[in-house]
Amino acid sequence: MSTLPALQMNKEELFMVLSNSLYVGAQPESIQMVLGYCEAAGLDPMQKPVHIVPMFCSTGQKDSKGFDIKAMRDVVMPGIGLYRIQAARSGEFAGTTEPEFGFDVTETLDGVSITYPAWCKITAKRLLGNGIIAEFTAKEFWKENYATKSKDSKAPNAMWTKRPYGQLAKCAEAQALRKAFPEVGSQPTADEMEGKEIDITLDSTPQRIENKQKTLPLLDDSAFEKKSAVWKKSMMDKGETAENLLAFLQAKYSFTEDQIVTIKSWEKTNANA
Repeated sequence: MSTLPALQMNKEELFMVLSNSLYVGAQPESIQMVLGYCEAAGLDPMQKPVHIVPMFCSTGQKDSKGFDIKAMRDVVMPGIGLYRIQAARSGEFAGTTEPEFGFDVTETLDGVSITYPAWCKITAKRLLGNGIIAEFTAKEFWKENYATKSKDSKAPNAMWTKRPYGQLAKCAEAQALRKAFPEVGSQPTADEMEGKEIDITLDSTPQRIENKQKTLPLLDDSAFEKKSAVWKKSMMDKGETAENLLAFLQAKYSFTEDQIVTIKSWEKTNANA
């Protein structure tokens, strides 16, 4: 049983609160997906860690000209708040820098005149086991991130028109957090994907949220020995710490205790080189 107060509420009462406050106008089945997502991940739905984003998806059918027929579908996606929560839960989050913006660009997109920053840069900081604070910087460009008001228009939607700086800053922060904490987040946020298309095919089967833990491959001794030569050389050439290397590798592989000890020993070898 979850200790989160919201998830201890009567399910019908919680559903009514969410549908009448945080997810007004959303389809009932979409709110149920949010509840399933939050329950599986141990998240408080009242903090709105995820968003319901209408997106164009392929129906698997073609029109008379042979083009894919698209349909709108609600997709549950993480918000920037969820990545902040996950980073904080790690106990290694050391904050982010204030957003740095590039030069202003004034442009007319399908009749809409807008001034926006060319790019935004944010750095997320992670406290490593050896006490060093590693910095992970993301630089995102407005033209590569903004959402259009429709699939047939180049004009930005209402939110990107109103908040060209704020929306881009969210995208840059999300990317920086993904780089700093690859083990807790890889999916684009709702802020990055709103108004865009998603590459999935609709079918008649109801979509359900399943609590499936991603299993990372465990390297046997032979595979570890082959890869470790490359990893060790890269670590020594770059002067990288073992903790920093492990933070990157453990997003892709599982390691035995002996393998972790071996990787950490390379740092001593590097120091004596």
